[in-house]
Amino acid sequence: MIIDGKKISENLIKELKKEISQINKKGKTPKLSVILIGDYPPSKIYVNNKEKKAKEVGIRSEVIKYPNDIEESKVLEKIKALNNDSNVNGILVQLPLPGHINKEKIINAIDPNKDVDGFHPINVGKLSSGDQSIVPCTPLGCLYLIKSVEKNLEGKHAVILGRSNLNGKPMAQLLLKENCTITILHSKSKNLDVECKRADILVAAVGVSQIVKGNWIKKDAVVIDVGINKENGKLIGDVDFEASKNIAKAITPVPGGVGPMTIACLLQNTVKCFKKSNT
Repeated sequence: MIIDGKKISENLIKELKKEISQINKKGKTPKLSVILIGDYPPSKIYVNNKEKKAKEVGIRSEVIKYPNDIEESKVLEKIKALNNDSNVNGILVQLPLPGHINKEKIINAIDPNKDVDGFHPINVGKLSSGDQSIVPCTPLGCLYLIKSVEKNLEGKHAVILGRSNLNGKPMAQLLLKENCTITILHSKSKNLDVECKRADILVAAVGVSQIVKGNWIKKDAVVIDVGINKENGKLIGDVDFEASKNIAKAITPVPGGVGPMTIACLLQNTVKCFKKSNT
């Protein structure tokens, strides 16, 4: 089974459209502000896609663009202004940032109640302690994809390849909440192939083209490929798709798997932030 991220994301988009339509009837519209620094092509494409989808569901979206050499203080000033603007419900600073800008300082400056990426330490802490929080978009999208195949994940052994703050760690927290047994693998882990082979659910997110071979996959595992790597003009995941698709019970393609879900979950988070400030 190929997990169709485009189709599942479109279903989520339809639900959001209905919800925003009800919000509009009360004379209100959620607003998302995105800060984009520099000319990094993948970031520009990603932000453009976010803007299109926001418009499609009825979210007001603004993109605030700065040159690569913008002073950190100017960005912090803008974030402060957005924090204080009651018309802005969600704030996102597109990563990666230029080297002279401190990522942690920028993330920490965003109001946690407007932090649609779920990266602020308060939201990270709430997620790890099991409280209601804004969840990072990519792992949240991954969870939707996993649950499209397996509704009940209790007792499943989930292996997460990658320990980043953006995906690996929050993914572990989400799957713990589903009562999975968790193994996190990283660059210092040994016997990656053996550990992956034990997974009922495998989430690969290290950014290394086809690091996961077909013979690393347990029969009937659910495989979620977060990796996006470019080779010879083509997008390739962290999993050898062709060698794995007939072994896994279900697998996401690259592209068309996790990517569309990340944007849909960002818009869902924007609506959540709107509701928090309008209740």
